[in-house]
Amino acid sequence: MRLGIVTGKIWATRKDASLDGIKLYVLQPLDYLLAPQGSSLIAIDAIGAGEGDTVFWVGGGDATLAFDGRTIASDASIVGIVDSVHTEPDVM
Repeated sequence: MRLGIVTGKIWATRKDASLDGIKLYVLQPLDYLLAPQGSSLIAIDAIGAGEGDTVFWVGGGDATLAFDGRTIASDASIVGIVDSVHTEPDVM
């Protein structure tokens, strides 16, 4: 699982039938210090996240299994909402 923040919504007039009724969001991946990491991507929402939420997301084959009993056409799926992040300072 990776960290990300939901930065926007996507509306699609046409999409794969497996995505009917599923929300699509713009997701900015984050590192463990909550700094942006790489480019934004589109992710399906499996848990009811919203704009501004810090979330856990999965990619690849795991993303297709985010919904019980359904295989979804997705490369990224939001699977958890983060309540807080605590990191230890690097010790050298």
